[in-house]
Amino acid sequence: MTADPEHPVVHGELAELRRRLDVAYARVEGGLALLSHRTEETAKEIDELNSRIVTLEHARWPLPAIAALTAVGALVVAVWQAFGR
Repeated sequence: MTADPEHPVVHGELAELRRRLDVAYARVEGGLALLSHRTEETAKEIDELNSRIVTLEHARWPLPAIAALTAVGALVVAVWQAFGR
């Protein structure tokens, strides 16, 4: 068997291989574009969540301050009960 470049079957097979290669390349490019877009969207969501967490952390009361206020309140109630009766 010799491969004759003028043989029409060879040209058809080459054209089919090129078509399949173009389709596969388009699929890979589309998949990469989709992954890139999703990565950008995920990065934006992470940045938004980080800013929300920072805002919530700054808005919360620290636990030692709440404990100190509770202790002062308990002391005031104890003194009031001791001198009030």
